[in-house]
Amino acid sequence: MEAVVALAASTNPSEITTAAIAKHMHLTQGALFRHFPSKDAIWQAVMEWVAERLLTLIDRAATGTDSPLLAMRAMFLAHVEFVAEHPGVPRMMFGELQRSGATGAKQLVQTLISGYRARLRAKVEEGKAQGQLSPSLDTEAAVTLFIGSIQGLIMQSLLAGDVEQMRRDAPRVFTIYSRGIEARHDD
Repeated sequence: MEAVVALAASTNPSEITTAAIAKHMHLTQGALFRHFPSKDAIWQAVMEWVAERLLTLIDRAATGTDSPLLAMRAMFLAHVEFVAEHPGVPRMMFGELQRSGATGAKQLVQTLISGYRARLRAKVEEGKAQGQLSPSLDTEAAVTLFIGSIQGLIMQSLLAGDVEQMRRDAPRVFTIYSRGIEARHDD
C-alpha cells in the first residue's frame, strides 16, 4: 500500500496505472492481480491502510494527557506529521472524494472522516465539561475548523511543493485555533 501512496506523492492519482504500481513494487502486473482483482480493489486497500494508520496514530497521540486541549494539539500535530511523511495520501483522498458514484475507497474515506470527527467531538465535549473550552463553543464548528485547518495546511503545502511548510506552520496554526476555543473568564 505504501508503494501506491509513494507514487501518488509525485503522480496524479487518477493517472497511476496498475503497470506503474507493479513496477514500483518490483512485481509483474499478473502478480499484482493475484492479490487484487481490480484497480478499485487496490485503491480500497490503500484507503484501508490509510484509515487504520491515521486513526491509530491520532488515538495514540491523544493518550497520555488528561487535558483535552493538549490531546487535540497532539492529534493535530500527529496528523500533519503523517501527511508530511505520506504526501500522496491527501492527493489520493481528495481525488477519491471527487469521483462520482460510490466506490469502496470513497466510502472508506467517508468512514475515516466520520470516525475522526467523532474522536474530535468527544475531545471538545470533554474540554467543555472540564472547563478548558468555552461552554458556549459550537462543537460541530470546532470539529470542522480543526479538520479544515489541517486541510488548509495540506493544500498550501502541496501548492508550494514543500511539505516542510506544513510542519513549520502547524504549531502556530493550532495556537490560533486553540485561542478561539479556549474558555475565557468572561464566558
